[in-house]
Amino acid sequence: MTTELTPEVLRGWPLPEPGRGKYARGAVVVVGGSPGSPGAVLLSGLAALRVGAGKLSVAVAASVAPALAVAVPEAGVTALEEDDGGTLTGGGLEPLEHKLARASAVLAGPGLSDPDSTVTLLTGVLERVDDDVPLVLDAFAVGVLPRLEDLAPSLRGRLVLTPNADEIAHLLDVEDVPDDDLPGAVRTVTERYGAAVTCEDVVAADGRLWRKVAGNRGLGTSGSGDVLAGAVAGLLARGAEPGQAAAWGTHLHSAAGDRVAGTVGGVGYLARELLDVLPTVLEELGGT
Repeated sequence: MTTELTPEVLRGWPLPEPGRGKYARGAVVVVGGSPGSPGAVLLSGLAALRVGAGKLSVAVAASVAPALAVAVPEAGVTALEEDDGGTLTGGGLEPLEHKLARASAVLAGPGLSDPDSTVTLLTGVLERVDDDVPLVLDAFAVGVLPRLEDLAPSLRGRLVLTPNADEIAHLLDVEDVPDDDLPGAVRTVTERYGAAVTCEDVVAADGRLWRKVAGNRGLGTSGSGDVLAGAVAGLLARGAEPGQAAAWGTHLHSAAGDRVAGTVGGVGYLARELLDVLPTVLEELGGT
């Protein structure tokens, strides 16, 4: 059975009451940001703050870390090791250990560009976070999940995936997933990895399936998925369970798109414009 993900459904499933101080609202760590796409981490990190997370740390390639620190003064920025070609090596995580040890939620994947180093990076991150800290995987970090067989069992029950339909197909080792088959495919991924999954119009977690009613085609734009992943991570940091964070984050992202489309136009708005309206949409749902 599929349930429509309406505002009424979410109001009947209220988020944990946000704390008054920044530490009470949770600390998010976003790991990614190769030199070619540090903006992905910027969008994700700011989305986490816009939905109420209290503290933000980001980790990106050393060559772009100073610029990102200026662009996002709200964040603590850690420089990650990269090779001569500008690819993150996945190593050199010692400067990040303290922040990972205190994380309320971790998001990995935005802006990563190489699957092999992503495996190394994820392995190192997971060695440094407590085994009850929720984890959001996005982009390349979703794609390498089948290569983390030894670690995958430890992620069950605390994992959220934000794949697109092609990445769902990759996780299921099939060529593609037709639109009509997407709900079933998402449910299969949810069961296989013990994860909450949000993919396009479908959210699945804990044996439940939702289809969102908000959103428009303008959300299909560069950086939009980074905003979604960051919103989910921010809600996890505030204390939401993985399924609730996936459902609320998906609706907030889509409803923000509707709000921006109403003033800018149905297509052509930018992912960064979603950030400014996330707090308003959240408040209208009683999430603040």
